[in-house]
Formats: sequence, C-alpha cells, structure tokens
Amino acid sequence: MNKLNKKVKVGLILLVVGIIIWFSRSYLNFDTNQIRDWILSFGILSPVVYIIVYTIRPLIFFPASILSIAGGLAFGSLFGTLYTIIGATSGAVVSFIVARKLGKNIGGDKREGNVKKIQQQMEKNGFLYVLLFRLLPILNFDLVSYLAGVSRVRFVSFFLGTLIGIIPGTFAYNFLGSSIISGDPTIIIIAIIVFILLTAIPILIKNRFSKSSN
Repeated sequence: MNKLNKKVKVGLILLVVGIIIWFSRSYLNFDTNQIRDWILSFGILSPVVYIIVYTIRPLIFFPASILSIAGGLAFGSLFGTLYTIIGATSGAVVSFIVARKLGKNIGGDKREGNVKKIQQQMEKNGFLYVLLFRLLPILNFDLVSYLAGVSRVRFVSFFLGTLIGIIPGTFAYNFLGSSIISGDPTIIIIAIIVFILLTAIPILIKNRFSKSSN
C-alpha cells in the first residue's frame, strides 16, 4: 500500500508539472516588451513585482532568459542585473525547498543512471558543483535546483554557489536588454559582443572539460 501511495504521488506530481508546462507555453508566451510594460505599470513597486515574478518563475516553468532580458529593458543593465540576481536566487531557493520536501515524501533516495551520478557528485562537493552548473550550460537552471534539493547538498553551499554562479549570465542578458531600449547602435553591438563572450566562454570550457574527461 505504501509503494502504491508513492506511485500515486509521483503520478500526480508529473500530471501537475505537465499541466503547468502546457499552460505556461500556451498562455504565458509574451514577448519581452509586453513583460517590460506590464512590470513598469506597477510604478514604484515595479522592482518588487519583478523580483516576486522571478521568484515564482520556476514553479510555472517560464523561460528565465525572456524574463532577464525584460528586466534589462525595464531597469537597465545595473539594476536589472541586481533585481534579477535577487529574484533568480530566491526562485532557486524555492525550487530547492520544494524538491527537498517532495523528495522526502516520495522516496527521493532511489536514484538511477546519470541522475544518480550527478547527485552523488553534488553531495560530495556541493558548492563547487552547484557553482559549476550555474556557470556552465550543462544542465537546465531549474533542474539543478531540483536535483540539489533531493540530494544531500547543504543549503548554504547551494545558496552561495547559485548566488555567485549566476552573476555573469545574468549581467549578459540584462545588458543585452538594456542596450535594446537605448537604441544606440554602438551600445547594441557592444552588448551583443559581451553577451556572446559571456555565454560562449562557458560553452567552450564545458566542451574542453568534456574532452579532458573522456
């Protein structure tokens, strides 16, 4: 009976996740300008609304890149980056806590294959691996949070690894967004170059890392 209950819980969770993904893809497919206008419509509370939306973003599986660019459009590269870091870190913490709670209830220790290997590495070197996964586009951002949550990664290690690791990519997306609103071709070109560098370098490091480990 206990095993049956766990299977029912897993099935319900997968069903809810599927519905959320379908809903977000079907009805939350806004462009960055629409999101910027909606955020700025709250006036002085716009930064608070943006941070709250970014915090709950992992729960509705809304693309982080779109929201980050919208943040750059709304607040500029400096404050856009600051607010996005706060929101993204808060969202990662929410995902971590939810996964840790659910992992205990549905038998999160029964792991197989590559997921088991990744979780084992994260459990041994929590901060280092969370930082690595945040810097390098090896795994989906939210997936890292959920994996860390069902692993034995210490919360402090997860928090610091996330906070530090998301800074380069966050700045890249917000700088790109803020450059678009400026309308200055020179700034836009510089922003594109910075964006390419900050996103391409981790990919190159990832490829080199993969070759050296083979």
